[in-house]
Amino acid sequence: MPLPELPPTPAGPAHAPRHAERPPTTPGHRAGPPAVSPARETQPAVPQAREKQPAVPHAREAQPAADLPRPPAATRSPYLRLFAVPGTRAFTAGNLIARLPMGMFGVSAVIMIAAAYDSYALAGAVIATGTGAGALTAPWIARLVDRYGQARIAVPATAYAVLGHLTLLLCVHERAPVWALFATTALTATSPNTGGMSRARWAHLFRGDRDALHTANAFEQAVDELCFMLGPVVAALLCSTLFPEAGTLVAATLFLGGVLVFAAQRSTEPPVAPRTTAGSPLRAPGMLPLLAVFLATGAVFGSMEVVTLAYVDGPVAGPVLALQAAGSCAAGLLYGRSHRTVRLRTCLAAMAALMTLPLLAASTGSLLALAAGLLLAGMATAPTMVTGMGLVQRMTPPSQLNEGLTLAVTALLGGIAAGSATGGWASDHAPFPAFGFLIPVAAASLALALCAKTRVGARPGRRA
Repeated sequence: MPLPELPPTPAGPAHAPRHAERPPTTPGHRAGPPAVSPARETQPAVPQAREKQPAVPHAREAQPAADLPRPPAATRSPYLRLFAVPGTRAFTAGNLIARLPMGMFGVSAVIMIAAAYDSYALAGAVIATGTGAGALTAPWIARLVDRYGQARIAVPATAYAVLGHLTLLLCVHERAPVWALFATTALTATSPNTGGMSRARWAHLFRGDRDALHTANAFEQAVDELCFMLGPVVAALLCSTLFPEAGTLVAATLFLGGVLVFAAQRSTEPPVAPRTTAGSPLRAPGMLPLLAVFLATGAVFGSMEVVTLAYVDGPVAGPVLALQAAGSCAAGLLYGRSHRTVRLRTCLAAMAALMTLPLLAASTGSLLALAAGLLLAGMATAPTMVTGMGLVQRMTPPSQLNEGLTLAVTALLGGIAAGSATGGWASDHAPFPAFGFLIPVAAASLALALCAKTRVGARPGRRA
């Protein structure tokens, strides 16, 4: 947001004559009237004007000291406008390095545990335990971040989580008892919500600028999709070409290094808000219905992943599934270029409609048709998430923004876990091969029904 202009002064352009007969001879001298008498020219007019003119520094002191420089409004691309703000490129690069491992840890742990214990069921149970523990602790970590600052909390929390991942690696390498795997994976539950911290920085930098914040949220969602699209591929490549523990080792290194780079960018870090008695963001009006919508939306993602892997059942399952993330990433970038936002109910209606495409494509038995259906279905993901996260930012007080965003992510994770379990059951008991793809359609329809019933986000905010 550009800085407000200085208030007009008596010597400003608004009071200057349109045609001056002679230029000023001293700095700060204002032009006189068109016709000046000789007797009047001998008067000390300039000192009198200077005495009446308020000093410019006083006008600047009236501006908020916390305002940061904003990019020029003439920048054509909205994404170039984001990164024209000093410090945004540095914290985005560090956050991108820290978020890539989020798509690597799960796949790396499954390959590592399955190779050592010859049990995918054990690997899945260990991963589910870590995910559940993280869902419970994430809001508390986010509350500490809001209260004490990102750098002060994120760095030790990340170091503790990395220690948990490395401990799990050692237990698997040494063939430790099964109970040790469940105990050590709980140590990884202190991982901070790096995506939420990045969104909080954008909200701080562009507070009051709804268009720029919309573009920033779309960019963050595209980064999420990119990381969850590339992370599993990188992890599988490292574990298969080097050794089974290589994926976890590289992911832990990238995670800690990225958070250190991100936390070092103190100029863009949101200031610590004074402690309030507002309580949990769950008490904000409309927050609980919105989290219920997020829960059902997460079931769409979890069920689609499992039923697609079960339907394809081969080495091409990963690339085919990645097309959904690719479609979401492309749609997110396009949505961010638009200066208009749509209602959450409209996004969910589009998602419910597009989720029928993989079902129809799978019914034909064509793998190419399924790939195209997943690509198109993924295009509804990013706009839905961008709109939903924007609602969370508007409902949550600024002093609790990290906690509010983390609650939304927790609801999504809960929905993903429920959707994965339901999708796995449907795939095992399917009366026909494409039966499992009914679960994402049902989950998207449920999210749409909840949004329509509770009317959450029914009135889009006015553009700034």
